Amino acid sequence: MAKPVVPEESRRRRRPTRQGVVLSERLIVDTALRMLREHGSAGLSARRLGAALGADPSTLYRYFDGMDGLTLAIGEELIGRALDGWAITGQWRPDLRELGLRIHSAYLSHPQAAVLTAGRVTGRPREIAADEAVLGILRTAGFPDPEAVLIYHAFIDQSLAFAALDAGALALTEPARTSDEGQWESTYARLPADAYPHIAATRELLAARMNHSAYPVALDMLLASAEARLQALRAG
Repeated sequence: MAKPVVPEESRRRRRPTRQGVVLSERLIVDTALRMLREHGSAGLSARRLGAALGADPSTLYRYFDGMDGLTLAIGEELIGRALDGWAITGQWRPDLRELGLRIHSAYLSHPQAAVLTAGRVTGRPREIAADEAVLGILRTAGFPDPEAVLIYHAFIDQSLAFAALDAGALALTEPARTSDEGQWESTYARLPADAYPHIAATRELLAARMNHSAYPVALDMLLASAEARLQALRAG
């Protein structure tokens, strides 16, 4: 049975750890992010995290409902970083575009954490705030509720899916990533035109394009489609 999570104000250590710091949820999350960056998800455990913090590993369970609870808190932190500094201007399409790009950027700044958390639903305040904001933007713009939910779903899933995809590439070892990126010139650019006429015709464009994220283009396509749907609703 999972141990009950103690409220932050009740669980803060009164004495510093061996590292001379006072534990907090934020400190643990920040340390976990650093460990994920340095060692990947395989290197993150309660034992190693406790050692990095100078605390007994069991202490972590006073802050989180197990390592899965820590994973959700890491996802919440990434969403929170995307929201920091973002404000609704009343122009629904630019507002959603900026938020989408912020989400993508926040996750890519911690690729190992993004791979671990992009598919999770945290149910935490910052995630809920992001969901509320997106739905509010769409409903205020005039989308009926079924359309608002449809576009919200596509927007959030597209943002997180690209974050996970692009973070997965960044999380590769340097040799693996270099090998993957080189395929467009070492393999695709050399395919015979008689067997692969369309690849051969576009090989230079592919080599220039395919090692960059398609997310900004896909995001603009989604928002353009949403705007066309809104215009059709108004015209109807």
